[in-house]
Amino acid sequence: MLRGIDVSAYQSSSYDTDGLSFVFVKATEGRSYVNPKLSAQTKRARDAGLVVGFYHFLWPGNLTAQAEYFVSKAPDRKGDILAVDWETNGEGTHPSNAEKDSFIKKLKSLRPDNRIVLYCNRNFWLNVDSTSYAGDGLWIADYVSAGKPRIQAKWRFHQYTDDPVDTNVADFASRAALKEWAQSA
Repeated sequence: MLRGIDVSAYQSSSYDTDGLSFVFVKATEGRSYVNPKLSAQTKRARDAGLVVGFYHFLWPGNLTAQAEYFVSKAPDRKGDILAVDWETNGEGTHPSNAEKDSFIKKLKSLRPDNRIVLYCNRNFWLNVDSTSYAGDGLWIADYVSAGKPRIQAKWRFHQYTDDPVDTNVADFASRAALKEWAQSA
């Protein structure tokens, strides 16, 4: 298992990269928010030679506009991974399963040279999802032992704790294997 983290504006731009193979950086949310630390957090990951992913916190509605907004703000580089963060928002709502699927497909059409993955927690995967559509891979949040999420589905990334930061593992044999997968979209 490879180690990685995900960061947002809540984390420092000088986060520790020791022992990491990948970093997911929050890029956008809805149609108006951009992570003010996006550039600095991305530079930190690239300088460390890590595989870089970007995620968009999906809101209900205006899916095409959200996808276009995300790709206009997230760096456009082959080998980067794009992720859709599907969960309950601050207003207590969430996009429907159909909206999640539609967004992933729209994103794939806008960025065919990038891998697109779905991030969601175990509850969403088991109780909200009805299609098991995760684009090119599932990034599952389940706070249990690293690499042992309590789901039956094939997953690529597992977020297993948020202490002290959102910490993940990836189901790849090596960093080279992860890079190869990311670049073969």
